[in-house]
Amino acid sequence: MRLKSIKNIEKITKTMKIVASTRLNKAQRAMQASRVFNESDKEFYENAQPEEVAGDKTLLIVVSSDKGLCGSIHTQVAKAARRRIAELEGNVDVVTVGDKVKAQMARTHAEKLKLAFNGVGKSEPTFHEVALMADEIKTLGKYENTEILYNKFLSGVAFEPSNFAVFAADAIEKAPGLSKYELENEETPETLSEFSLANSLLSAQAEGYASEVSARRNAMDNASKNAGDMINRYSILYNRTRQAVITNELVDIITGASSLD
Repeated sequence: MRLKSIKNIEKITKTMKIVASTRLNKAQRAMQASRVFNESDKEFYENAQPEEVAGDKTLLIVVSSDKGLCGSIHTQVAKAARRRIAELEGNVDVVTVGDKVKAQMARTHAEKLKLAFNGVGKSEPTFHEVALMADEIKTLGKYENTEILYNKFLSGVAFEPSNFAVFAADAIEKAPGLSKYELENEETPETLSEFSLANSLLSAQAEGYASEVSARRNAMDNASKNAGDMINRYSILYNRTRQAVITNELVDIITGASSLD
């Protein structure tokens, strides 16, 4: 019965690995596309050179997802968030994207959670989705500094927690290099700040999704290998036990036949 259960588990993990491998290709394409947008955003800020404005609080947006079975990926970003909160001496409000990181942050910093999004990570993020999230985040009020913490995709087997700084409209307006650009109206810095938030959310979610799918593929691969090892061990044990039973029965038959003689 145990051997049969392990074989069933192996079938499930192998199937999940195949599904994750298929999704990883799409996730990487979405990630590369988001990086193009993010590079344009980064180029503007490098030219404008805005500086962080001293403010009462920082808004920390922690990006994860709702799904598990992907190793320590959610735990790592939650640990990075707790470290960042400590560095800011607790002077921070938190927004979580995904149920997994929300559950971990709620255990240690429930009083700092101001907003939580779920239903994410099922597929590649879209700009429409993150724009709606950005609009909801803006309803929390004005924060001089905003940071987005996420899992950055490094390779098929590696990721690391990283962050984006999203500059407020005041910081953009006071940027020394902003004069290089011709602004249409006074609302342009605010519009740029809002677009930058949505764009950074898109990039963070795309990077996080690719990291998660890759981690899930690796986790299912390891689980399949472990299940295969257990199947081999139990098969050997089963065969040895079966052989011992047959041998004992043969001995009993031979002994019984000898006693009749």
